[in-house]
Amino acid sequence: MNKDEYYMNLALKEANKAFKRDEVPVGVIIVSDDKIVARGYNMRELKGDITKHAELIAIKKANKKIHDWRLENCTMYVTLFPCPMCASAIVQSRIKKIVIGANTKDLTNKQIVDLIFTDSLKKRKLEIVENVLEKECSLILKSFFKHQREKVNKKEK
Repeated sequence: MNKDEYYMNLALKEANKAFKRDEVPVGVIIVSDDKIVARGYNMRELKGDITKHAELIAIKKANKKIHDWRLENCTMYVTLFPCPMCASAIVQSRIKKIVIGANTKDLTNKQIVDLIFTDSLKKRKLEIVENVLEKECSLILKSFFKHQREKVNKKEK
């Protein structure tokens, strides 16, 4: 198992925490110098706050731990391709590398995020690695949405 897979497995553990709390199972680990500086998972439903995405939670924790808004020496491991809001925060925080598990099926979202990342790729050489443990990251999402559909079907009967 390589380093990216190791940390993505830890991000999956965060995603499982979200799943258990009935949140979309997205997990994040932020690493600096081979040390975990932050963890996060989705908490939108729990906190009733649209900004409580795993990426934003982890970025905020990393800022606090590092005592700086700049995360220039950090790598983010995220189980799902980020939304535009999170992609902007990733770029603004100056994270040097993002490792992504599952890709998004929302092509419009992907195009917008790719545009956000493209500018950063040119200016700062943001490194992007995709499809790390893609099957595992996709499976937890599929399982979650299947579970959600089953809950709705039970209520309708």
